[in-house]
Amino acid sequence: MMRGLRLMILIPSLLILTNLLETSSHGDHPLSRIAIHEATLALNHLAYVKASPSILGLTTGQNSQWVTVEYSTPIPSVDDWIGVFSPANFSASTCSSENPRVYPPLLCSAPIKFQYANYSTPQYRDTGKGSLKLQLINQRSDFSFALFTGGFLSPKLVAVSNKVTFSNPNAPAYPRLAQGETWDEMTVTWTSGYGITEAEPFVEWSPKGGDSIHSPAGTLTFERSSMCGAPARTVGWRDPGYIHTSFLKELWPNRVYAYKLGHRLFNGSYIWSKEYQFKAPPYPGQDSVQRVVIFGDMGKGEVDGSSEYNDFQPGSLNTTKQLVQDLKNIDIVFHIGDICYANGYLSQWDQFTAQIEPIASSIPYMIASGNHERDWPGTGSFYGNMDSGGECGVLAQTMFYTPTENRAKFWYSTDYGMFRFCVADTEHDWREGTEQYKFIEHCLASVDRQKQPWLIFLAHRVLGYSSDISYAIEGSFEEPMGRESLQKLWQKYKVDIAMFGHVHNYERTCPIYQNICTSKEKHYYKGTLNGTIHVAAGGAGASLSPFTTLQTAWSLYKDYDHGFVKLTAFDHSNLLLEYKKSRDGKVYDSFTISRDYRDILACTVGSCPSTTLAS
Repeated sequence: MMRGLRLMILIPSLLILTNLLETSSHGDHPLSRIAIHEATLALNHLAYVKASPSILGLTTGQNSQWVTVEYSTPIPSVDDWIGVFSPANFSASTCSSENPRVYPPLLCSAPIKFQYANYSTPQYRDTGKGSLKLQLINQRSDFSFALFTGGFLSPKLVAVSNKVTFSNPNAPAYPRLAQGETWDEMTVTWTSGYGITEAEPFVEWSPKGGDSIHSPAGTLTFERSSMCGAPARTVGWRDPGYIHTSFLKELWPNRVYAYKLGHRLFNGSYIWSKEYQFKAPPYPGQDSVQRVVIFGDMGKGEVDGSSEYNDFQPGSLNTTKQLVQDLKNIDIVFHIGDICYANGYLSQWDQFTAQIEPIASSIPYMIASGNHERDWPGTGSFYGNMDSGGECGVLAQTMFYTPTENRAKFWYSTDYGMFRFCVADTEHDWREGTEQYKFIEHCLASVDRQKQPWLIFLAHRVLGYSSDISYAIEGSFEEPMGRESLQKLWQKYKVDIAMFGHVHNYERTCPIYQNICTSKEKHYYKGTLNGTIHVAAGGAGASLSPFTTLQTAWSLYKDYDHGFVKLTAFDHSNLLLEYKKSRDGKVYDSFTISRDYRDILACTVGSCPSTTLAS
């Protein structure tokens, strides 16, 4: 009996994050705090867990639904907790043993989320009865709920619920738009449970009121062996399903298009998502109001209160909420690294793409690579730490599309109307003489500033200036070796704004070159800047990072709070930057740049070559 029940169970272990080298502001991943590898059986025939409804997603395109979980035990404790597992069978039968003489642990896969049993039932400790309202998303498999006692360090399995499943676990879900390699191309990436041997993926799309077009999609996936280490290879592993990307080409500028995701099964039937819509990008140089939101380090949160200890990514849901509420006034988003902080717990990527679906399904959601996506020893990362939890870039470069020449080298340029964005990858070497340095210079040098006057440099780690305490302790006020090579390029090509994440706060500098402010103005810049304004915008969700008490002369505004940045180009001569707090969406810092084309042509220190009599 015990052995049979043992084979019906499964769950993850907490392993590796104790080895992760993270800054003090990051905190441990909640799932890493559960020592699942230490789990034992304590099944009690008087205990139970019941979940309802058992069938979810009966409406087309419904990929999330709330579930009621009721549970009871004759021996309640304050540290009892409920784990949500998927697949529903999380037994040791799914664990691989090291050799025939070493038994695998009882549980070998982490829960996708969890909550204390007394979270919404304070009297649980006295009555032994409780209930939770939990939100599930479609993650291509069924679910079960397990009651544990013994806390997180010595979990003992008391009872397991019935299975809960979506009516079609394989259904296409969580579309995310991104700009293609040319301005008139939009890409649509989504996740499903259909491989290429089961169905043909495509996007059906059309201009509003026009004829429909079917565009085929490519399909990618990866295996456990693609991961570089634990927990991604061990307790954090979860089948990622299939990731599809379709390319919608020859779009008319600013035209509204409708689209839906489709899979044609080989029996001739079709599986559809609900219908979405997007507006095509403006023509490069087009004179119209264009609005861009930029932030880093957002992560994910759970609307049902589970998984988090309220200190891991406390601002994530607030930031997402503000963007959704203001979506009609946003044209494109740049999330510059530290995307969801899965840190090797792969189920978190599904949860993140579900969280941002209202945004990413409607406007391009562009990402950059951060340390929590890429870094792992011996994998070509510029840094030898373990911040990715063994993902080593595989998840980020597969789950999202970016117009890179090589997805493993996560740098690219993209144009949006009057903007040129040069997006760097701080997890690869950017210094002078490297492949990335050459890309950055070409991106900055090749833009026509008469048509695209607003030149923006984006990257994850701070390659410019920051008063964050971590950089102050290093004495550099930047990523070591950060700006030494690049500031010559920013000055030569008159980069307006360089924006970074990584530090979980907001800060804005004066226009600056070689540690010297080139303007005494603080909010209204007219004419040439003579330097680049540096902005740290890494406070979108993760736990905040304090500033140094040292007063840096180049720092004009600091904020220890969660927020994001919005750029609005009104025309070729006027740009507004606003810093908004995630708690209320209100503007707390701003500045304006006003100039004309001749101001960009004007020489500044380091921006024009020396002349001779011959010239």
